[in-house]
Amino acid sequence: MITECVAEIDGLRVEVDGRAIVDGVRLRVRPGTVTALVGASGSGKTTTGLALLGEYPQDARVTGDVRAPEGFVGYVPQHPGAVLNPVRRVGALLWDIAHTQVRHLPRRERREAARERVLAALKEAQLPDGDGMLLRYPHQLSGGQQQRVVLAQALLLGARVVVADEPTTGQDAVTKRHVVERFAALRRAGIAVVLLSHDLDVVRALADEVLVLREGKVVESGPAARLWSAPRHPWTAALLAADGTKEPVEPEGGEGRAVLRTHGFTARHGRTAVLRAPALTLRTGESLAVVGRSGSGKTTLARCLAGLHRDHDGTLLLDGTPLPRSLRARSREQLAAVQYVFQDASAAFDEHRPVLDQVARTPVRLRGLDRDAALAEAVTTLAGLGLTEEVVRRRPGRMSGGELQRAALARALLARPRVLICDEITSGLDTVTRRGLLDALDTLRRERAELCLVLITHDLDTAALTSRIAVLDAGETVEEGSTRSVLAAPRHPFTAALLGKEAATAGVTPSGR
Repeated sequence: MITECVAEIDGLRVEVDGRAIVDGVRLRVRPGTVTALVGASGSGKTTTGLALLGEYPQDARVTGDVRAPEGFVGYVPQHPGAVLNPVRRVGALLWDIAHTQVRHLPRRERREAARERVLAALKEAQLPDGDGMLLRYPHQLSGGQQQRVVLAQALLLGARVVVADEPTTGQDAVTKRHVVERFAALRRAGIAVVLLSHDLDVVRALADEVLVLREGKVVESGPAARLWSAPRHPWTAALLAADGTKEPVEPEGGEGRAVLRTHGFTARHGRTAVLRAPALTLRTGESLAVVGRSGSGKTTLARCLAGLHRDHDGTLLLDGTPLPRSLRARSREQLAAVQYVFQDASAAFDEHRPVLDQVARTPVRLRGLDRDAALAEAVTTLAGLGLTEEVVRRRPGRMSGGELQRAALARALLARPRVLICDEITSGLDTVTRRGLLDALDTLRRERAELCLVLITHDLDTAALTSRIAVLDAGETVEEGSTRSVLAAPRHPFTAALLGKEAATAGVTPSGR
């Protein structure tokens, strides 16, 4: 007997400016199953998923049938910060939902019942420090924590269908396993999950059915087991082949000249210390990976270096000269020297202006180029990252998350930085595009002798491409060294846990956390 669908899409076509971004998609979603949509950035995954919520791009022409269940369809977006109110604490965001669900209770029981619901949802979303989390604002959370708060909102609302757009983006390996377990639990509870993901390991772990999209069309679909073992379309085979490609760890080289130095760092959110980092030196020609669980302090460290988080003590030197803590106090040359590429690229662009104009603004503002020269250089740099002029002349809302991430990287490169900080910039990309982008970054570092590359990442395969690794846990640097030595023989128990190995613990005392 065939189980009745809880959501269906039949012949969906979405046109924007005469161009079909989704064309003829057909989808059947059954209760207690995970249906995964995979494909390159811009393939139409998010547009298809949002159709189940009745959401489409502005001025889109839509044809076809979409049938979703009555009531709420849950949505966990790729960029959670965009849907969290920045001026409201996490507690307020969740209390609004919980209070509506306890109105049937006597007034004296409502507050405690709502609190229990909120704390339970946070725990289920892998945010066990519920009381502490409720007091924070969204900007005080890492990208992974923001994503789990949004998941908690969906869990509170009790949807029959949850659309999860890259739910493991920005998550470390340990937390990713917990997120996979959470969605597996939703499936066991009879909830349907529509998973939009570039992470093929997560798709393998969860999906019952897989649809492969390319340029808005489904090129292949079927049971997950069959698709992994015997892909029928060349594009599916290319995705799987790129996912299996592992580059060797970069050999250790000589030390370059020190560009950026830190000493005695203690960063805070309010009165709470969230990062205690010892001396750190970034040198020309090297690449440093900063790894750790979500919330470990990786992004806070990066934001301190870039002048985006000024609530910290300690010394920060650029070429031996003190660097102001605040971005606003830095000179034009200092701004150009240290560039930051955000994890949430969509939040870094003005939605009302073409992306090309915004990217070209950087060399005008920081290097003094005239507009025509800046536009020409921007087009060339964007093309080198796989973005055509036709694509980047659109506004941000009409580009995919992966396309915006590459545009944000191009904008930073046009400043000709000395230190380039990339915060989870590959987490929203498909396997083919991710590999190409990492290769481009490595080529760039080798060609620009004065450049130092800092990769904030949860992905150990990405970290393996760097020359040095710093491992953070609970705001402290627990291990640092050459990539080769750290990956081959981790000395701290936390590093070993991330790698799934036993620590070489001679002379090392566990932190006890």
